[in-house]
Amino acid sequence: MESHDPSPHINDQQEENQTDTQILPETPSPPPSDATTAFSQPPPAWSDISPPSNYRPLRAPAINLPLHYSQQAIILTPVPQSQRVTTVSPPYHFQTPVKKIQSVDDLRRFHGSDACKNFLGFVVALSESIRGRKISDPCHQSPTVNSITSIIETLIRWVDEIPPVQQSSRYGNYSFRVWQDRLTENCESLMLEFLPDELRPATVEIVPYFTDSFGNSSRIDYGTGHETNFTAWLYCLARMGIIREEDYQAVVSRIFVKYLDLMRKLQLVYCLEPAGSHGVWGLDDYHFLPFIFGSSQLIEHKHMKPKSIHNQDILDNFSNEYLYLSCIAFVKKVKKGLFAEHSPLLDDISGVPNWNKVNSGMLKMYKVEVLEKVPIMQHFLFGWLIKWE
Repeated sequence: MESHDPSPHINDQQEENQTDTQILPETPSPPPSDATTAFSQPPPAWSDISPPSNYRPLRAPAINLPLHYSQQAIILTPVPQSQRVTTVSPPYHFQTPVKKIQSVDDLRRFHGSDACKNFLGFVVALSESIRGRKISDPCHQSPTVNSITSIIETLIRWVDEIPPVQQSSRYGNYSFRVWQDRLTENCESLMLEFLPDELRPATVEIVPYFTDSFGNSSRIDYGTGHETNFTAWLYCLARMGIIREEDYQAVVSRIFVKYLDLMRKLQLVYCLEPAGSHGVWGLDDYHFLPFIFGSSQLIEHKHMKPKSIHNQDILDNFSNEYLYLSCIAFVKKVKKGLFAEHSPLLDDISGVPNWNKVNSGMLKMYKVEVLEKVPIMQHFLFGWLIKWE
């Protein structure tokens, strides 16, 4: 799945394995769930440590993922490498995308495909585009980037126009379904705001990715599968040449940052439940990619180290510039108690010596813990732009 170019961040296999040993220490793991898991080893045995009593999950996630981390699988996974997106040319054959992954064998087939390799390479390229850069740093902003950012701002305004209803259930506010209905009704016209005339027929293919990027209206939940669909939507735009490599920094620092603002607002206002969350034993109840992009931002930073997440002054002053710090600050805002108890994996990662190791370990973890999990990827869509080979 990786290109043959040597990674700029990993000198050799020994350092790579050391990276994962540090980013995934031998922490106790909860018992496995019944969910199907691809490419994972049996979980390590329970110790006498149990999840902290002061952490209360919303309820059982809508899609039960295994609660353990496949440490060995992550260690053995090569660090994903960036790839240039292969663009399409006329004649176009846009089609309504559909779900194809139903089993571990289907997932293996996908991971052996050029489509999967190129998609993962796109994620790595986005990560590399923001390396060493702050969110506010100047970058190339094309009219397309500005248009997409404006669209997400519109979606944020809709939240203000559709307040949560009074209901007996604390979580999963039904007003989210009203917001989703408005999105579905207006999505095609939103896409036409930036699609050139010759690519207007692409709405049949890209609209389903976009509408599934913000959570599920039936379950009123959100998780890394929806986040991956948003990234797949961006990848489809790159496949059509609407997003170019010179846009990548802005895709992260303008579009994805605005998307994260929207999702946090949706999570808080409508009390979205985590879809298939690892809960207390995961990175975050909802997101993964901002940790990848955020760790890349901090590579070779002169002052901030992974352990700096425990410095509240740093979080207060720099979380608006660095996605990783923003994620930590948000976790501390919505979860009470000791950080090491409600976010043990993030606490463990803070002991990694540098951001290079955090970033490479995060990329490997994303491949294994998100893209290689049937309960997540069974909802992934395939059409003409992302082909089922």
